[in-house]
Amino acid sequence: MSMSIKGTGIELTEAIKQYVEEKFGDLDKFFDNIQKIEVDVGLRSQHHNKGNIFYAEVNVHVPGRSIRVVKETEDLYKAIDKVRDHLKSELKEFKDKLNRVDKQELRDTKEYDIEN
Repeated sequence: MSMSIKGTGIELTEAIKQYVEEKFGDLDKFFDNIQKIEVDVGLRSQHHNKGNIFYAEVNVHVPGRSIRVVKETEDLYKAIDKVRDHLKSELKEFKDKLNRVDKQELRDTKEYDIEN
């Protein structure tokens, strides 16, 4: 699994990089075959009356699908946490869906002995 981290509108410090790697480096626990993770964190614009609005955007590439989650908050670290929580549920849901399809295919191909 490869991970790329990009900062938009902010300086991407070593602390932010480590936090992102810590939060998204263990997503293999929720889905086995993650191919690539693209993380974009930053500041949308400087033109808000009530302070800065930070965002975190994550694209996770799995075989046959790409999962994208974006969250915005007043704190960059909260945005990263919210994205991870949402992404965790999306990956679990996708894994459950794949397992349901696999089980249905097994049921369809299984032959039952009708004579008994």
